[in-house]
Amino acid sequence: MAECAVVFVLDKLTTLLEDKVNLIKDVKREIEYVRDELERMTAFLRVADAAEDGDPELKIWVKQVRDLAYETEDIIDEFMFHLRRTNPCFPAAVGACCFLHKLILAVRNLRTHYAIASEIQSIKSRMTDIAEGHRRYRYRFTVPNQGSNSSAGGGGSSRGGIDRRGDALLLEEGELVGIDSPKKHLVAWLVEGGDSRLKVVAVVGMGGLGKTTLVKKVFDDAAVKKHFHNHAWITVSQSFNVEELLKDTAHQLFDQMKMPFPPEMSSSYMNGNRLKAIIKDFLRGRRYILVFDDVWSIQAWESIKYALPNDDRGSCVILTTRFLDVASSCSVENNGYVYKLNPLSEEESWILFCRKAFQSNSCPNHLTDICLNILRRCSGLPLAIVAISGVLSTKKETNIDEWKMLNNGLGSELGSNDQLESMRNILLLSFNYLPYYLKPCFMYLSNYPEDHLIEHNTLVRQWIAEGFVRAKEGRIAEEVAQGYLNELINRSLLHPVRTNDDGSVKVSCIHDLYREIILSKSRDQNFVTTTAERNMVWPKRVRRISIHGSLEKSEVKRYGTRLCSLLSFSVGDSRSISSILQLIKSSRMLKVLDLTGVPLEKFPEVILELFHLRYLCLRNTWIKKLPRSIEKLQKLETLDLKGTYITELPAGILKLRYLRQLLVYHHVPGSYMAYNYVHGFKALKGIGCLKSLQKLCFIEACYGSTVLKEIGTMTELKRISITKLRTEDCAVLCSSVVNLVNLSSLGLRAMEGEILDLQSLSSPPPFLQRLYLGGKMEKLPHWIKSIHSLVKVYLRWSRLSDDPLEHLQDLPNLVHIEFLEAYIGRKLCFKAGKFRKLKLLGLDKLEALREVIVEEGSTPLLEKLIIQRCSSLESLPVGIERLMNLKVVEFFDMPERFILQLSPRKAGDEYWKVAHVPEVYHTYWRNGCWEVYALDDERVNEEAGKNGAAIVKTQEQRNWL
Repeated sequence: MAECAVVFVLDKLTTLLEDKVNLIKDVKREIEYVRDELERMTAFLRVADAAEDGDPELKIWVKQVRDLAYETEDIIDEFMFHLRRTNPCFPAAVGACCFLHKLILAVRNLRTHYAIASEIQSIKSRMTDIAEGHRRYRYRFTVPNQGSNSSAGGGGSSRGGIDRRGDALLLEEGELVGIDSPKKHLVAWLVEGGDSRLKVVAVVGMGGLGKTTLVKKVFDDAAVKKHFHNHAWITVSQSFNVEELLKDTAHQLFDQMKMPFPPEMSSSYMNGNRLKAIIKDFLRGRRYILVFDDVWSIQAWESIKYALPNDDRGSCVILTTRFLDVASSCSVENNGYVYKLNPLSEEESWILFCRKAFQSNSCPNHLTDICLNILRRCSGLPLAIVAISGVLSTKKETNIDEWKMLNNGLGSELGSNDQLESMRNILLLSFNYLPYYLKPCFMYLSNYPEDHLIEHNTLVRQWIAEGFVRAKEGRIAEEVAQGYLNELINRSLLHPVRTNDDGSVKVSCIHDLYREIILSKSRDQNFVTTTAERNMVWPKRVRRISIHGSLEKSEVKRYGTRLCSLLSFSVGDSRSISSILQLIKSSRMLKVLDLTGVPLEKFPEVILELFHLRYLCLRNTWIKKLPRSIEKLQKLETLDLKGTYITELPAGILKLRYLRQLLVYHHVPGSYMAYNYVHGFKALKGIGCLKSLQKLCFIEACYGSTVLKEIGTMTELKRISITKLRTEDCAVLCSSVVNLVNLSSLGLRAMEGEILDLQSLSSPPPFLQRLYLGGKMEKLPHWIKSIHSLVKVYLRWSRLSDDPLEHLQDLPNLVHIEFLEAYIGRKLCFKAGKFRKLKLLGLDKLEALREVIVEEGSTPLLEKLIIQRCSSLESLPVGIERLMNLKVVEFFDMPERFILQLSPRKAGDEYWKVAHVPEVYHTYWRNGCWEVYALDDERVNEEAGKNGAAIVKTQEQRNWL
């Protein structure tokens, strides 16, 4: 993390020196000295960051460097803030007034330069002492100047403790829980089947999930031992040596066959290529199984694979890894198979926990709630369950306070309890191995409350505003940030919860124990301070604050003026709101401000003084209006006003030339989607000057062709949603959309009674993935057939006479279709062999529809089907019984006669067609909430649920895919 802080401040120093800022000569020279000295430290910091936990003296030195980098960054920000104040954009002055004005500015400017000179001189003085420590530690660690990997020094225990990962090889099978099914699956895959090619099986999952334990039991299985002639188990780890690894492999193979080693193998001059040749000659013609445990990189596999012959003898290689890309790369080219190991179920977790904590006895009733809460935080991770239950086994069952203390202070226990040290070290390996640019991104997740679902779009915008992500190599910052997110998922540090239709992750979460680790790191490094932590010691300076629930005025006084980020979660009381506003007032260096859900009725004027603000989120507040002086936020990149009552924006918004995301809309609540289900904001003349905008939602076309022409000049747009279109606007709209070549999401809705005519669009955006069309259409646009990148299509209130499926059936990547009053015909036919990737289908209020036909070979991947308010539909879709991937079918407010056909008690009717579907429901909107009934529930009677008991009653939106 220190390296990361230094890299960020180096970027700022370089920018300051290169920008057109008139620096006094001595100031410039001092800044250059600080920059050069910091540059010399960066390579060593990569080693020091990973090794500091095991060396207290080194940890202090790293902290000094990190604090110095933070302070230097603050000084630069302060300098730029004052520079802006001494050079404001005043109206032009004339005559003597002009001269006087310039004189005042010159004096103020000089004062600002002398202030920074003094600050930089202080930094330089401290830098001299720190640089001496740098030279001392470089000598101790004998680290080269360049090229050190970020993981160096992180291969073993991060705190100098005993590495107990090998204990997984010694566990008895009777001690294990939840291993039978995955073991049986893997053994069958290894020894059964007629394929004689070399198989590569990659078992992947986060640290502590039990990969090594599972594979060891598979490796030792009698059927596996009998099936393969030769066996070897090789532990790889991060800091492996290729030659030593190959020698270990060869020794095991020769030892097993009681054959003498080739004499040349003992030579110190034996190179890797010769060792590979020896192993390959030995294994040729044999059926072998080799396990490579704990593989951390694709390069590790590349250094091994050429020693393995593929001579059609049915041999197998198993590897374990924490990385999805390693697993995929190793298996894809070698008749491969990736086995993603899942956490233990709740039942399995409870069995394992009780077995360890109570020596196979059941949990006492008075401890059940505490134990379940502790277990929930383990999230099915066997390593954590065993370690924590082992600690609890030493505590008296009668002393409930001891159990409560561990439950409430699990984070501190991780850092101080020797019995949990091994678990912490194993989890820390994944953190220490992160490249420098990912460490702050991962630690930033400590802002979020426990069990919080993290929206990726929000996180990406916050990372960019913080400066963690920069555009590079022809990719914009958002694309780079998405790559960072994918890396964290690949490393099993983030777990996907919900995905978009294109397969990208939309929402994810972090394991509770990883969260505890980064919370601890954040405290130590003064990276993030959260107000939810119990009995915490507040740091002298807070750089980022995350407010969970409340903030007391007494706590506000603890913070300096160097705050760069403030995020709030579930803040609602007036005292906390007052404290937050007071804190904002004293934090003029803020870059990120998120007040989601705070019940603010007026826009806080103190925000307008935040010169460095890049990210402002006021989502789900009660604000109705923005101030005219919003233009003062010159560096703003994201303005998120979703869920507010704002319907107009001031003209000052047009001066925010760095704005990339402008999100202003709120949904109208209701059981079903109304025509005007979303309200956006009235378009501003001149909006085309916002050339950096990538997302613009939802804009009302109130000025018609004038604004629509301007939109055609905003070529960076990736997503745009336009409402209140008139028929006469459509030609101009089409000519503008042609220019939006980067567009991936397009939403258009006509005013009620108007026609949405998009036939004149000559060339649609080439990378369009999501298309939302609302309003009466005489014909579906002809160009839809040509957009092969389309993943999602919504047609609402289109009232088409021709079957829209004819236009959509040949789109190769279409995953999601929803029709709402989109078609007035009597029949929909999904033709044979079409819609090969469709997974989600929604049909709503197609009132004339009588028949849906799914021909053989159509929609083979369909997983979810929703049919609602199709009052004329006579029966289930013909062919639905062939859709073997269907997981959920739900009917909303369908006629009683339709539902009665599906009753499982009426053998021979329609029920058999959906008997293979795991979840089938029929749902009704009654008395202000949804009543949900399971189709195969015995309580469902011939009254179609009227007198039965609903399994769910909810007011939440349920009928959206």
